[in-house]
Amino acid sequence: MRDNLFSRFRALFSVDRDNAKLLNAQYVALSRQLPVMYVILLVNTIALAFTHVHLAPRWLAVYLPALLTGVGSLRAMLWWRKRGVPAHPDAILQTLTRTNRLAVFLAFGFTAWALALYPYGDAYSRSHIAFYMAITVIACIFCMMHLRSAALITTAVVNIAFIGFFVSTGTYVYMAMAVNVLLVSAAMIWVLQDHYKDFTRLVNIQAHTEKLSADNERLANQDSLTGLPNRRQFFALLDDHLASASEEQSRFAVGLIDLDGFKPVNDLYGHSVGDKLLFQVGQRLMGYESDGLHMARLGGDEFGLLKKDASQDVLAALGNDIQTLLQEPFSIGDIQVSISASLGFVIYPDMASDATQAYEFADYALYQSKREGPGSICQFSAAHYLDLNRDIRTEQGLRKADVAQEFSVVYQPILDIRSGNTVAFEALARWTSPQLGPVAPGQFIPVAERLGLINRLTVPLLRKALAGAMAWPHDVRLAFNLSAHDCGSREAVRTLVRLIEESGIDPARIDFEITETAVIQDIEQAQWAVQTFRTLGCGISLDDFGTGYSSLSQLHGLALTKLKIDRSFITNIQSNPASYKIVKSLLALSADMGLECVSEGVETAQELEVLRRLGCVLVQGYLIAKPMSPEDSVAWLRDRGRVNAQARHP
Repeated sequence: MRDNLFSRFRALFSVDRDNAKLLNAQYVALSRQLPVMYVILLVNTIALAFTHVHLAPRWLAVYLPALLTGVGSLRAMLWWRKRGVPAHPDAILQTLTRTNRLAVFLAFGFTAWALALYPYGDAYSRSHIAFYMAITVIACIFCMMHLRSAALITTAVVNIAFIGFFVSTGTYVYMAMAVNVLLVSAAMIWVLQDHYKDFTRLVNIQAHTEKLSADNERLANQDSLTGLPNRRQFFALLDDHLASASEEQSRFAVGLIDLDGFKPVNDLYGHSVGDKLLFQVGQRLMGYESDGLHMARLGGDEFGLLKKDASQDVLAALGNDIQTLLQEPFSIGDIQVSISASLGFVIYPDMASDATQAYEFADYALYQSKREGPGSICQFSAAHYLDLNRDIRTEQGLRKADVAQEFSVVYQPILDIRSGNTVAFEALARWTSPQLGPVAPGQFIPVAERLGLINRLTVPLLRKALAGAMAWPHDVRLAFNLSAHDCGSREAVRTLVRLIEESGIDPARIDFEITETAVIQDIEQAQWAVQTFRTLGCGISLDDFGTGYSSLSQLHGLALTKLKIDRSFITNIQSNPASYKIVKSLLALSADMGLECVSEGVETAQELEVLRRLGCVLVQGYLIAKPMSPEDSVAWLRDRGRVNAQARHP
């Protein structure tokens, strides 16, 4: 208990070293109040010295108070300079500790000097000494109340000396004054103690509030899954980079990263594995950060980066490094996962003038890289700027288009090269805009898909395609492309089913072509859509096979009837050993799975001959025929003896 009391007593007269916020608050308060205290102390000292200048010895009435005044003035100036100037926590602790120690010497020095004047002069002069000591200690208590230890030290030194000295005089007036000063000082110390507790509590509350605010700010700007900055923080950093680059006349790049193959992993193994994969991706990207490179997760499997001092060569190297970084297999429990990344970059101020443009142009570059194929890198260029403006005009035209009037269907034959018969036509969309003129499918279809407008086109185009197919023989099939949006909802699928039923055409003559992209976006929904069409009697072709990320197990779960080999594998197959091996394998795979296989994009006799030797049966491409109007499709069949009386008069 004795040790506990001693510790508490010692704490009263010591600086609290463990509370940095409290120390800073004390430092700020004292920097405003101590100069005032020293002014009061020095004015009172000069006044007391002046009343005793002719009574006391010169060293006591002039030289000693001059010394004390000099010391006090120096301390006042030092504290005055500290006002509004932030200091390091260690420097603050040293300053407050020094103030605490100096309080002993200054209090003792001024008190001893004042009491040394007592023998000189009359009762009025002695009363001035008592008044000086009493009023000065009160001022000191008030001015040092935020540093409780210094206030208590000063009060203790002055009051012990004051009360002991004046009580010892035996004069009742001075004894009464000593008692009064004791009571006033005790009351002020009591008030000081309460004020100091309130002050400390308010500082702690403020510190706690600031900590909560800082935690909330951190959480608001941090992605909870990966630990990287989130979308909000990314755009804040983007604004900072823009301001710095504008001020320093420097360049920086905005980049977007999209994970290729993440969705199949997420769908195949579940969201838990997908989240762990994203976490590991975030950790790798975080480990690659540097002073001039910042990473962020923008949402889903998309990440952003900001690179200072960027150039095309620097970005090419950076993109390759990130691809290499993310192509290393990820271990998630017992599962080994491999993915890649597509990247899009734009350099400010070369190709973008503000934050909005920088992000949108980087996004467009990312979109272009994904169109080029998984694992591609694209830097936004002047050509992309022209393409983007064209896409904007295309978007505006699509939003205002009268689909029934402006869109039409053409047909491209699919040939059985063994018999030479046309077994099917693929329906292809064409658009002639009143404002833009003829717009290529390669232009408007990606824009429509990206904007979710493709559904507006599907129903009227399918209706026209079905009407044209009614003029063909019953054994000639119709192939029609469906987008991911067309298969993405049950209502959209039901709408297509109703349209087929109302058309009067045999559903068994229809092949719906879907892409691997449409399949992997939502495998369960794709399976339901495929099964619905198969139940109706339609065939299902997997278009652009070999270019996506679907696994054989996923494809086996679909009720497919046909595979279409992408034209990228057919082009120059006679001189490209890799394409030759891929096509050979795909033809063998389709045969093993009991599926028909169509090779599209055949444009030369050499390509056709290679496909014939590989055992390919069904081909499509400009070598066979270019897309043709409905009337020309009928003429095409008639010239080959494929239109009979029944077909002419259905």
